[in-house]
Amino acid sequence: MSKPLEGKQVVLTASRKTEEMTTLINKQGGEVKVFSLQGTVFLDHKDLENDIKLMIENQYEWLILTTGMGTKAIVDAAESIDLKEALLDAWAKTNLVARGYKTIAALKELGLIPKVTDEDGTIRGLISALKNTSFSNQKVAVQLHGLHSPALTSFLENKGAIIHEIYPYKHLPAEREQVEQLFEQLEKGKVDAICFTTYYQVRCLFEYAVSINQADVLRKWFNHTVIAVAVGKVTAEELREWKVERIISPKHERMGAMIVTLSQYVKSMTKLV
Repeated sequence: MSKPLEGKQVVLTASRKTEEMTTLINKQGGEVKVFSLQGTVFLDHKDLENDIKLMIENQYEWLILTTGMGTKAIVDAAESIDLKEALLDAWAKTNLVARGYKTIAALKELGLIPKVTDEDGTIRGLISALKNTSFSNQKVAVQLHGLHSPALTSFLENKGAIIHEIYPYKHLPAEREQVEQLFEQLEKGKVDAICFTTYYQVRCLFEYAVSINQADVLRKWFNHTVIAVAVGKVTAEELREWKVERIISPKHERMGAMIVTLSQYVKSMTKLV
């Protein structure tokens, strides 16, 4: 009996846990190619010291946390300069807003409960949850996931907020050679599915396609011959922003669930042939 991914070429664009995902794909019969489209670098703790001190001094009425990783990075930085307890005391007195279950879980570990949360783990969902909140002349600190968020910033500014952005880490662009090699494989028809684990990986690939005037071609591949697989609603949302219509995404935001969902999809499509 053949395995669901028998003979399928599956690309991983992550930089972490690729060995684990490769093992899972191989067990389903698939072959794996890794083209890392993302790197993440955390700022030096000293670079966050000023932001931490401002939060402790109650400079902000609101604190919006958008990632669990970023939340933990801020707390770790505070701990490194012996200000963790003071920071958590300040957060307990601040209006906390959390996007996504990982951020909520990170706060829960710290004994904190956010005042506002989203329903679907996206920035769009967070904006919806905050639409009836007044931010007029309120100082709002926003922890972002490596890149500026125009939609959230515009929303808060229109609400009259005074915004300060905090970047505990930043995403590094992929090595151009990696993107070029992936595109070459796509052009040769040697890719059956691409697994994206963050929105940034999607953006990196499409921005490269735009730079060589091939965005429409890439979109066509995804909608007809290459399966786009996304972990998380934010990643899937980024694919939709680029007009990708066929997106396979697991209900649970786990890499293992992603591979299982891909296998089930391929199996179901094989039955239709």
